[in-house]
Amino acid sequence: MKYMLLINTWSPESTEEPPAGEPTVEEFMAYEKAVTDAGVKLDGNGLDLATATTVHVRGDGERVVTDGPFAETREMVGGYYLIDVPDLDAALDWAARCPGSRYGTVEVRTVWEPDAS
Repeated sequence: MKYMLLINTWSPESTEEPPAGEPTVEEFMAYEKAVTDAGVKLDGNGLDLATATTVHVRGDGERVVTDGPFAETREMVGGYYLIDVPDLDAALDWAARCPGSRYGTVEVRTVWEPDAS
């Protein structure tokens, strides 16, 4: 089954104090190697925390575009992994191993795949 691990990191714009112990680049590199070597990684990338664009189409069809991440957000998506593992328990294990889970959160989502029939 495919799962998306959304790595939510502490927003630099947040007014709340971030938790101690930000993960290091070396920890993420070791995690990257582990998911790759295990053969479960399908894709994964870090995301730029300084830029974001949000699009919302109102009921009248008007498109509203907002630039930048939202300052009132405590956490923001800083990266993701798309993994293919046997079940949710395996996905949760990989999420718990992710260095981002100690500093922020890792949200685990099932990837919806419509039946091919």
